[in-house]
Parts: sequence; C-alpha cells; structure tokens
Amino acid sequence: PAPPAPPPAALETAQAGGGQAVASGSLVASGYVVARRQATVAAEVTGRLLEVRVEEGQQVRRGQILAVLEPTLARADVASARARAASGDADLAEARRVMERTRVLSEQGFASNAALTAAQSRYDQALAQRNAARSDAQRASAQLSRYEIRAPFEGVVVNKSAQPGEIISPVSAGGGFTRTGVCTIVDMSSLEVEVDVSEAYIARVSEGQRVEAVLDAYPDVTFPARVIATIPSADRSRATVRVRIGFDELDPRILPEMAISVRFLDSPA
Repeated sequence: PAPPAPPPAALETAQAGGGQAVASGSLVASGYVVARRQATVAAEVTGRLLEVRVEEGQQVRRGQILAVLEPTLARADVASARARAASGDADLAEARRVMERTRVLSEQGFASNAALTAAQSRYDQALAQRNAARSDAQRASAQLSRYEIRAPFEGVVVNKSAQPGEIISPVSAGGGFTRTGVCTIVDMSSLEVEVDVSEAYIARVSEGQRVEAVLDAYPDVTFPARVIATIPSADRSRATVRVRIGFDELDPRILPEMAISVRFLDSPA
C-alpha cells in the first residue's frame, strides 16, 4: 500500500524556491544588507589630483572637501576674468561721467542732442560690457570651485579609488590611466535588507510585517525589523519577488553587503 501523506506541519518545513524555507510555520529568506543611499564621488572636470583628503572608514559631512584637482589654469582664468570686470567697472564709471556732463551742457544749450545721444549710447555699451565681464568672472569662479571635490551627503568612505597624481575625468578616457571616481560614500543611516521571496510564498508577506533578522557574521544576535515594501515586479528566471526590509534600530555591526537571514513573523490575528 502507498505510504500515507505527510502531515501539514512536515510540509511547512520543506525547502522553498528562491533561497528560503518555511520553517515552523514562518517564512524564512536570505539576502544582503544594502545601502539605499551611496555614491561614487567623481570630478565635474578633467584634471590631475593634487591631494586626496579622505581614507577608508572616515566619516565625512556634507560639503566637506574630499579631494582637490590641480587648479593652476582655472585660477589664471579667474584672475583674468576679474581684471576684465574691474576694467569694465572703470569704463562704465567714465561713460557715466561723460553722459551726465553732456546732459548738463545740453540743458544749458552748449551740447547738441546728437552729442547727448552719442554719450548715452557709449554708456549703454559700457554697461553691457561691464555686465558681460562680471558674468564671465562669476562663471570662471564657478568653474574653479569644480576643482574641489566635495561630499554630496554625510556618510562613511568605504572605498578610496584614486591617489594624488592620477588624472580624474567625469567620463572614462585614456584606458586605465584615467580615473572616473575618487571614493565611494555610504550613508549608514540608509541601510536596509533586500531578500528574494518565492512567488509561491509572497502572499504571506505584507507591508509593516514584523521580521527577525540575523546576520551570518553574528548568528546569536537577532535584529528586529519590519517589511518596508514588496517590489511590484518578479524575476522571471528565478520566480522570486524582491522584498525591502528596514531595521527598527541600526547597529554598528550592520555593514553594507553583509549576508543576512530573515524570518517573517506571522501577523497577529
């Protein structure tokens, strides 16, 4: 005779697809710690690195200077633009004096309307040239600021990929001799968990559901967590759906890319 079917409790301990199992009535899955906010910081212009002011593991604040490019040519452009702006101010002041003197003479009948019109025209031209010179000076100063590479947000440097003397460019060029990034910064306050859950069990996952997370590095420590969201798209090749999980409280032991296992707790009735 055929052996009897296993009881439901035995079925619930069977291994499920997508790297998780259903044990003791609770869904278990594995995944990794990820940072929702991280960036590889690069330069906006091409240049040679003069100095790099950070190291791996260093905490940085938003706007902090991480590295400096050689700014010699950019500084020369700024000095030239400011000199032209100063000259424009002087020319405009002189044109204003001539125009006002000509207006007084015209009112007294000692200057023609044509002379007044010409003086006004010279003033308008000097004003336009002065404004253009100031714009050039502002543009040159903004360009110079791009030679200082700053942190886009507060975080921790997890990778330093360039050294002083190397060429940095916002685009890849020159083969292996040109770097496109200086360092990678991670916002440790944005750490969460991503796991893939089999389509067969995704109905047992809901937003806000309580979760117990255990890092492979610390198997005896349980970190309380909760489901943030279920990504509304499935992986056809693996028949899984990705689930985002947030920690109730971050811990210094939790690091990006750590392997982690989670147990979805059944919602209370």
